[in-house]
Amino acid sequence: MSWRCDLTGKKPLVGNKVSHSNTKTKRRFMPNLRNVTLISDALGRSFKVRISANALRTVDHRGGLDSFLLKAKDAELAPKMLDVKRQVVKKAAKAEAATA
Repeated sequence: MSWRCDLTGKKPLVGNKVSHSNTKTKRRFMPNLRNVTLISDALGRSFKVRISANALRTVDHRGGLDSFLLKAKDAELAPKMLDVKRQVVKKAAKAEAATA
């Protein structure tokens, strides 16, 4: 399992650990990933995802998984979440056609 956020695409960054004597040693800054279950209102089901704590806050701020996926860029999403986004867009288009 890679250290990559399924929603935002965050992954480890590389930098230096700097000691008191200014000796620099390579280190990795790992994203704060959490295993959570998010519920899609449009699809009526839940999805287990591995996302960063920051992405979880963003999902709450935007009003849920569906609205987050509609605004997200396809290049940032994991393949599993890209499939979910396509399903949500399809369901939204079907609901739009039914009301029109």
